[in-house]
This record gives sequence, C-alpha cells and structure tokens, in this order.
Amino acid sequence: MTKTISAVGFDFDQKQSDFINTKMKRIAYAENLIVDLTMRVKHDKAYSFDTTFNFRWGTQGHVTCEDFNFTAGVNKLMDMLDTKIKKEKDKIQEHNK
Repeated sequence: MTKTISAVGFDFDQKQSDFINTKMKRIAYAENLIVDLTMRVKHDKAYSFDTTFNFRWGTQGHVTCEDFNFTAGVNKLMDMLDTKIKKEKDKIQEHNK
C-alpha cells in the first residue's frame, strides 16, 4: 500500500506525524487489500481529515471527518476507515463464496 499523507495550510509537527503513523498501524491488516491511500489534513478553525483509498479490485473508498482536536480527529478518522475497510472486505468475501 502506498500512503500519501499531507498537511494543507500548515505543517505537521513531529508529534502529529508520529501519531498518524502509529494510528495507521491499526489498518495494517489491509496492506494487501489497498493499493494506495491519500490523506489530506486541513486546518482552519478545526482539523478536517479527507482520506481516499483504492482497493486492488477497483473499488474506491472515501472517508472524511472534522474535529477541533487533532488527536480526537485522527482517532475518529481511523474508526471510520477501519469500519469502511472491513465492510468492503466482508462484501468481497461474501461475493466470492
């Protein structure tokens, strides 16, 4: 899986960057399912997280969330991402039976 994580309108500090990389380990089980993942984090008054990912069978997924707290926003995003990946994985496994 190719991961592209970028900050829009601000720069990640080392702590934020490390936190995202630590949380990305949560979806490590999907390494062989996802071709690429692009995450854009924008900071205006709140942090806005926008993530698009492509499965190897051609399906695309997209999740977005917003939070005033960076840590809470990343956690919320990872919950949504994890749920979406598992749903798609289960759907494909059902289809292949």
